[in-house]
Amino acid sequence: MKKTLAIAIASLLALQLSGCGKEERQPEPLTLDSDANKASYLLGYELAKQMQRDGVVVNADAVAQGARDAVASSAVQVSDDSALEVVDTTASNYLVVRQEVIALQRKQSNPNWQAGQQFLTENASKDGVVTTDSGLQYQVLTEGSGARPEATDEVEVHYHGTLIDGTVFDSSVDRDQKITFPLNRVIPGWTEGVQLMKEGAKYRFFIPSELAYGGRAAGPTIQPHSTLVFDVELFKVNP
Repeated sequence: MKKTLAIAIASLLALQLSGCGKEERQPEPLTLDSDANKASYLLGYELAKQMQRDGVVVNADAVAQGARDAVASSAVQVSDDSALEVVDTTASNYLVVRQEVIALQRKQSNPNWQAGQQFLTENASKDGVVTTDSGLQYQVLTEGSGARPEATDEVEVHYHGTLIDGTVFDSSVDRDQKITFPLNRVIPGWTEGVQLMKEGAKYRFFIPSELAYGGRAAGPTIQPHSTLVFDVELFKVNP
């Protein structure tokens, strides 16, 4: 598989570079005054843009040197083993980047994600709303004065969770039953947000889908890429 891929790339480069002169010469100032120069420029431009789209870091000087060596029929400056490894790694990276691009496109086309982004953008400008580096938004409803938890602590809380349209999906308040859990075993928005609180505090959190359940559904109410809103009251921290 590695050898076949390397041969395919080598063949492609050979076809792209065919028709170029064989004599090695020093680089001259670039002038796009001929079809050959324009075609060569466009080849380099498109090749570099495609490499960048595939997540490959492009060194223009190295690309130019490789082209000069090929035109001059000079020996390639990368060993066969290294070339195969680079091709294999690049191909693997391409697949990873491509999968990430597809996932991002699907997320951004999802109506839940779009509605959440609009909501968060508008919400960020409201009085008292703070946005953290991760994108989590919070509003202090009541400030606390006790201990502040760490991610490894257990916390005792009341919470009331809704979608951005106000639909309630879970509420310990409605059940009138506090809940205790390790802070590092919940969604990232909770782990980050509750660490901002002190015992006795009550905060409202606006959690983007990336810090909630992402592309997964959670129960019958929370659809993929949903932005969540939680009112959380912190009663006790258990180290």
